[in-house]
Amino acid sequence: MPRSDFARCLEAAQRRLARANAEFARTEQLAAQKNMPEAFGSAFAFEAEVEKLALLARVLPAYTGHPKALEMAEETMGETIPVEMGYGEHGWFCLRIPALLPKKGSGSPTYIQEYLYPAMRKFFAGKPPTHYIDCVLAYRHVYDRNRPERACRDHDNIEQNMVTDIIALYLLPDDAPLRCAHYYCSAVGNQDMTEVYVIPKELFPCWLEAEKANDLKEENLYETRPI
Repeated sequence: MPRSDFARCLEAAQRRLARANAEFARTEQLAAQKNMPEAFGSAFAFEAEVEKLALLARVLPAYTGHPKALEMAEETMGETIPVEMGYGEHGWFCLRIPALLPKKGSGSPTYIQEYLYPAMRKFFAGKPPTHYIDCVLAYRHVYDRNRPERACRDHDNIEQNMVTDIIALYLLPDDAPLRCAHYYCSAVGNQDMTEVYVIPKELFPCWLEAEKANDLKEENLYETRPI
């Protein structure tokens, strides 16, 4: 008798869980040996395995045939990954993701789409469309200040395309270079976080000054764009 999709997904999740457990045990062992450079690499391997496991976990309920499985999964993601977004007082748009984006080539960025797209769809439901015609798309990677300095990653190695594509659906005519410049920076904060700003080009000097002074973190976000 052929196995069901649910059974196959369960088996795949079990294999991924075993790999995650193995990477976690290796990370613990290296940390106990105070071999932090190797522990750093092993910790990222553990992260990648857990992200792949999470992808399987999110589709597993749907394979039971429950009619509201996908809807309930979206609600769970909204509760466990509380994405913040809105318009700043100066007129730029801000998106705050309470996690660092994955490294390119380590794990699938699909999970970003699975929680970010529903969050943005919910935010923009019933609101008039906003298009930033000539803007700067700024990625600000905020690292927990307790991380060692070597844990900060090169901007070129961070997966950002998935987030850019989702933002473009709601805020940009397109993300072509002539319409949208890109800026990347890193900062230190109380927790790991990714902030993405859509900034009118004429306001970019103002935003850059605030970023350099670390004066962005307390900015209030609003449901509609200031006039």
